[in-house]
Amino acid sequence: MSTKSYAAQTAASLLAPFSIHRRDPLPKDVVIEILYCGVCHSDLHQARNEWHNTTYPCVPGHEIVGRVTKVGREVKKFKEGDLAAVGCMVDSCRTCPACEAGQEQYCSHVPVLTYNGPDKHSGGMTYGGYSESVVVDEAFTLRIPEKLDLAATAPLLCAGITTYSPLRHWKVGPGKKVGVVGLGGLGHMGVKFARAFGAHVVLFTTSPGKTADALRLGAHEVVVSKNEDEMKKHSGSFDFILDCVSANHDINAYLNLVKWDGTLTLVGAPENPLAIAAFNLIMPRRNFAGSAIGGIAETQEMLDFCAEHGIVSDIEMIRIQQVNEAYDRLLKGDVKYRFVIDMASLKQAA
Repeated sequence: MSTKSYAAQTAASLLAPFSIHRRDPLPKDVVIEILYCGVCHSDLHQARNEWHNTTYPCVPGHEIVGRVTKVGREVKKFKEGDLAAVGCMVDSCRTCPACEAGQEQYCSHVPVLTYNGPDKHSGGMTYGGYSESVVVDEAFTLRIPEKLDLAATAPLLCAGITTYSPLRHWKVGPGKKVGVVGLGGLGHMGVKFARAFGAHVVLFTTSPGKTADALRLGAHEVVVSKNEDEMKKHSGSFDFILDCVSANHDINAYLNLVKWDGTLTLVGAPENPLAIAAFNLIMPRRNFAGSAIGGIAETQEMLDFCAEHGIVSDIEMIRIQQVNEAYDRLLKGDVKYRFVIDMASLKQAA
């Protein structure tokens, strides 16, 4: 079926109206009318081919919230009219050890991404949420609790689960001292989750002007990382640090803050390799780790947790016609803290 979307045709082109084809629903498929789609920094990277793997035309968007309009005859989890969501994956091999463990994001054969991934049905590439609708296997479709604000839920499908998963994996909770580095799209969710889990939360930022916002979002303390004296006060004291910064930065400054057997986990993705001093890991037996999104079951767990605790993203709503401007503002860090597209505006796209 012909579907309106916004696509990048080349790395240098602006996103613009484009017609794509969505498959008719297969027996286990769910058809979702997209109501809102979050704008992730990954969308910008992919649209502009900054990771050197983009296939054009590219329709970004992997923070999808909508309403079910049709279901295949074998679908059991959803019915027409239900609220539904799609995150960063729409399929995986389902048979490797990671998939069998419910960790599809680490699929040995690489999960099928919501956009710019190989589409086994069409033989082309997958197209994302900057579009009117999406067709997804129910196994990779998520339920949205009715308590959640729909627009502010969209970024939970990427920024939310990217921070929730490592905090859960490393058992953050009461009695733990947790640092969050960077107060952006990821960091603001990291602060909210760490606080909700019962930890003592310290936000690290290079911008003193973000102090009030960090405290509002749930941080107990704010440290301006450029201040060496402030940093030294916390030396060797953290059980866990979640590093959400994608810009190049001195990772050793934060490793020095981790206690014996503590962990620093990277969820930001700096462009250049990070230089790590070996003895920052060896002597206190510190752990330096990375983490991606969560699996489907964990993402559903996160959405249910958010409904129970009243957690959503802080967003700025835009129309699809503003997406190129939003990309420019993303590069300047000019958003608090995620853009979300009201997809009703696509109907007016010229």
